[in-house]
Amino acid sequence: MATLDQCRAALDRLAQNLSSADGNVRSAAAFNRSLSCRITDLDVTFLGRLSHGAIQDVASVPGPPPHKAEIRLSMAGDDLVDLVDGKLNFAKAWGSGRVKLEAGLRDLLRLRTLL
Repeated sequence: MATLDQCRAALDRLAQNLSSADGNVRSAAAFNRSLSCRITDLDVTFLGRLSHGAIQDVASVPGPPPHKAEIRLSMAGDDLVDLVDGKLNFAKAWGSGRVKLEAGLRDLLRLRTLL
């Protein structure tokens, strides 16, 4: 089971990957939306903003998210680490229910380039 520090490090790597991305990936991430990532097995939620091609202002809170973010992810810590490390395919994890993603239709269409 991934630790809180490993999950935070994975989110930091994801933020770095987004900020250094080029082309379609960078333009897909260039919108301004609130973001939450619930780590189910650790009972913690990371909150932040997807803005200007980067994940900013990341903080963690215990339990479920205190408010409904515009883009909401939910998964186990190991799955977050594996997704960021490229060991887990997002589409397969989402299709099997290991990863949950909730967002508006327009956001989902833009996020498909990222994920």
